[in-house]
Amino acid sequence: MSRILLIRHGETEGESSIRFHGATDVTLSALGREQMRAGARALPDSAIDLVVASPLARAWESAQIVWPGTSIRLEAGFREIDFGRWEGLTAEEIEQLDPQLYKIWREGDGDFEFPEGERRSSFRARVEASLDRVLALGARSLLVVAHKGVVRTIVERLSGEVLPAAVPELGALVQVSRRPDGRWAVGGRSSDPRRR
Repeated sequence: MSRILLIRHGETEGESSIRFHGATDVTLSALGREQMRAGARALPDSAIDLVVASPLARAWESAQIVWPGTSIRLEAGFREIDFGRWEGLTAEEIEQLDPQLYKIWREGDGDFEFPEGERRSSFRARVEASLDRVLALGARSLLVVAHKGVVRTIVERLSGEVLPAAVPELGALVQVSRRPDGRWAVGGRSSDPRRR
């Protein structure tokens, strides 16, 4: 494997730009489909050996738009984390529901766990196990269409780099390439042509 293109799905009918949809299966909105068409235009002009997506509708539909006419491998471990009782809520709604937990979460406690949600360690372990399965398939270049937490986990696992909190935005691309010394390097650009 020499290159992995990681794309976050587009905006959803469930407003993923403002709502916490992890385990909730919401579909792309018209805006999300347009974001993914822009994402397709922003991809490097070279071959992709394997396309992999989360089995949640917003991800696999995004993959079909970005790389049409190819078989897409659905990888169950690339689902987003389950936000528990915060599923489907906005930050403002979370703050009203759980003001103390919201404050702890916003202060950036690395040990924070989503109330009644999936443990971060479990999420990370399943994403990493899925990544190992996909890497073992022997493709030279890979396109993964998934979720913010999944993209961030893959980048950190491969490169050791922690992406800024807002990265990747909906429809955005992050590229990870293997250097000649075998280490992974991160680069990326937005699918929004105004932000390249």
